[in-house]
Amino acid sequence: MSSKSVTHFYFAAIVFIMDANPFRFSNTHLDEMPVIRARALLFASLSLLIAAPAIAQTSATHSQVGNSIAAIDPKWAPSFAAFEQADKEKTPPPGGVLFVGSSSIRLWDGLETQFSALPVVVKRGFGGSRMEDCKTYLGRLVVPYKPRMVLVYAGDNDLAEGRTPEQVRQSFVDFVKGVHAKLPQTRIAYISIKPSPAREALLGKIQRANTLIKDYVASDSNLQFIDIFTPMLDVDGTPRKELFREDALHLNTTGYALWRSVISSYIR
Repeated sequence: MSSKSVTHFYFAAIVFIMDANPFRFSNTHLDEMPVIRARALLFASLSLLIAAPAIAQTSATHSQVGNSIAAIDPKWAPSFAAFEQADKEKTPPPGGVLFVGSSSIRLWDGLETQFSALPVVVKRGFGGSRMEDCKTYLGRLVVPYKPRMVLVYAGDNDLAEGRTPEQVRQSFVDFVKGVHAKLPQTRIAYISIKPSPAREALLGKIQRANTLIKDYVASDSNLQFIDIFTPMLDVDGTPRKELFREDALHLNTTGYALWRSVISSYIR
């Protein structure tokens, strides 16, 4: 309802309460007061019905804004402070290629220079993060940079913390919808969850999550799925230990060289 219509409604309601005489209230007899109160109650009820849609719309709007600029969890504060400082020192121009995700992105030394054919590569990884966190903070991680392409690696930690493959998929779907709501032309590539010796017990769930996301990505030409899972397996189907650091979880230089060789063909 427009503001003009609301004004007309309130004027008509007031006249209804006062029985078409705006000066009557001062001359009202006591025995007429129950009627006045009943009409006033009806007026209040109608007012709530009229205002409800506007209130709901306002609440939804605030919720959407809140999601896009979500308050930072204290454990991520140092990472986001570092991102903000880096942006102040050298603001990345729009239209670049953005890598976001967990420690596999954060620990990728020299990532910004390993794809030399690209004009701008930005790295925004925060260790320990989940796909759910990338979704929550996309208003800080992605939207300000206005990238032409986003590559996200996350989901590994979600599964390790007990979330299901279906939940990881949904977090990625929400991430895609959130990015495209603000940047509809931005291409998004999901780097599959890697197989690591430290999390070999999760291989079944990792494969399930990867398959669910791969199937989802196939429905949209603006999305891509980058399979780094398969080339990281040995001939017997176990994770290749030579690709990992001593913790058997994070990649070493050989592992990152493999990632670069696979990912390069997807970036343009």
